Amino acid sequence: MSLARLTRCASGIPPVRSRHPTPPRTVFSSENPTAVRGLASETTARPVTGASHGHKIIVVGGGSAGLNVSHQLLRSGRFLPGDIAIVDPATWHDYQPGWTLVGGGLKTASELRKPLADLIDSKIKFYNDGVGEFKPQDKLLKLSGSGDTLAYDQLVVAPGIKIDYASIKGLPEALADPGSLVTSTYGYDTCQKVNGAIQKLHKGQAIFTLPSGPVKCAGGPQKIMWLALDYWKRQSRYDPTADSPIHITWASALPAMFGVPKYSAELEKLRRERGVEALFQHDLISIDDGNKATFARPGGSDTVTRRFDFLHAVPKMGPHAFVKNSPLADNAGFVDVDSATTRHKIYHDVWSVGDASNLPTSKTAAAITSQAPVLVRNLLLALGNKEPSAVYDGYTSCPLVTDHDRVLLAEFKYGGVPKETFGWVPGVDQAKPHRAFFWLKKHFFPWVYYKHMVKGTWGGPAGWIM
Repeated sequence: MSLARLTRCASGIPPVRSRHPTPPRTVFSSENPTAVRGLASETTARPVTGASHGHKIIVVGGGSAGLNVSHQLLRSGRFLPGDIAIVDPATWHDYQPGWTLVGGGLKTASELRKPLADLIDSKIKFYNDGVGEFKPQDKLLKLSGSGDTLAYDQLVVAPGIKIDYASIKGLPEALADPGSLVTSTYGYDTCQKVNGAIQKLHKGQAIFTLPSGPVKCAGGPQKIMWLALDYWKRQSRYDPTADSPIHITWASALPAMFGVPKYSAELEKLRRERGVEALFQHDLISIDDGNKATFARPGGSDTVTRRFDFLHAVPKMGPHAFVKNSPLADNAGFVDVDSATTRHKIYHDVWSVGDASNLPTSKTAAAITSQAPVLVRNLLLALGNKEPSAVYDGYTSCPLVTDHDRVLLAEFKYGGVPKETFGWVPGVDQAKPHRAFFWLKKHFFPWVYYKHMVKGTWGGPAGWIM
């Protein structure tokens, strides 16, 4: 059943024939490099001089991107057990898009967490270790823990992005203080503090921040603001007047509510209707005395300090050091890949998708659902000495929760051009919050993530990968 049909069944949207027919099932032929070919390839990668182990493909990262790509590759039928390896030091794998729902009291963090080793197919070699160094000129990487050196034919770099709590002075200490009303939905432990802090606030100033620079799920900070506002409103603690017991401020380093004009206009309208103050181009740099937030203004020469009674803070984020300091990185520290093919611009046996890549689109799990099939198809073509032909158009999505039961479903591609799954349904405007989209956010997306996406069988708007 397609995503659109699932939504219609759950929400009451009338069944309408799509203008875009369901993609056909995979055709297994010599023209399709991702087709199952019976037995795997004839030879298994062997260690080369100086390498402890060798693999045809090494995938760095066991997150959304790494699991999706590695399992799509395995399902191609072209690899023997051990041909593909995953390198990741983590013990747990979290459905991070759900942390906003945890902060809003709609999910628990534990139900969104699974042991990473349990999610990796037994035919894939798992190195529960980190990367110490990339040596792409020799097709080698060194593990940081064991010190072993691994050889590869093709390398996929998808370790995600680093969340730097220390980038905001005083933030780590405030988050660690159980009595503090400083919170963040950007960590497994910190997201569990958010809902309790929201419930504790009965009056005063609440501030929600969005930093400058790359951010995973940049809509997340706004989602938790709308959920908190909705809760306080239902508890008669908030109304859009000057006499409201709670006052809400949106403090963003950006000049507008959202980066895509169509959705930004609707969110700005909601902000004004709901009485939320906006401090645009205000970048949080420090928390002092437990209740003072200081923001940098453009140019860095001016600062603004605001007192608060509740603060949802988003730390700055950036590439991991082992990526940033490697030959694979661009000037900003992200893996330097072609924006269409996902192949490295210099090292053509290196690929990257997800948050670690410099693909010029929002860093979301939804983006990975469209990026991964492109990478897989092109990598398999490269193994056959063919040039990449699949193209990623920049698709990403941000299901912006605006109430406890409604979501504005932003979907767009490169250039901020809307690319909407349900744009063909009469009467449905994705810039307007809708209950059906909330059902997707709360129930369908977490389910399809663990049942299909991490197993390489979910392609986002394209539906199931056969």
